[in-house]
Amino acid sequence: MELHIKNMVCNRCIAAVQQIFTQQNIVPTHIDLGLVKLPTDLTSAQLQQLDVQLTQQGFERVDDRKSRVINQLKTVIVQQIHHTNASVNNPQALKVNWSVVLQQALNYDYNYLSSLFSSVEGITIEQYIIKQKIERAKELLIYDELTLSQIADVLDYSSVAHLSAQFKKVTGFTPTAFKNSQQQHRTALDKL
Repeated sequence: MELHIKNMVCNRCIAAVQQIFTQQNIVPTHIDLGLVKLPTDLTSAQLQQLDVQLTQQGFERVDDRKSRVINQLKTVIVQQIHHTNASVNNPQALKVNWSVVLQQALNYDYNYLSSLFSSVEGITIEQYIIKQKIERAKELLIYDELTLSQIADVLDYSSVAHLSAQFKKVTGFTPTAFKNSQQQHRTALDKL
């Protein structure tokens, strides 16, 4: 049995979901971002109790196919942008063709994925990717270990000007103004 869990965006989320299953005396065979594999089916009572505990921790079990596809799509994007080894020494990690990556990961035509995502989320996949990249840029700016040019390269922007323009469009600040601001507000990945 596979359960799809919404809002799992990091390794701490995996640990939190693992703990919820442990508390219910359910032993998954595998847990990954957005997915829990179980050796057997759960009863409706077990699912209800699981739903209560997941909701209390900010997660949600996804039942319908469209929601599962969108959840998987978001997970692939978050993993690629926030959890790859993209760095100054490995800037190629984010130089990807998103339509190919998403088609291969989800086994659906990109036009279908794009249409489904837009109709349900109200924004395009490209806009979602930009929001995720800007959140990653905020994180890198706060850490203050890379120059703006290095951040642009790591996040696969063609130039610092391109990164700065998108950053300002999404946040209302230039990257430098954000970095110098006393209110360096980041948005939780599951809220994007």
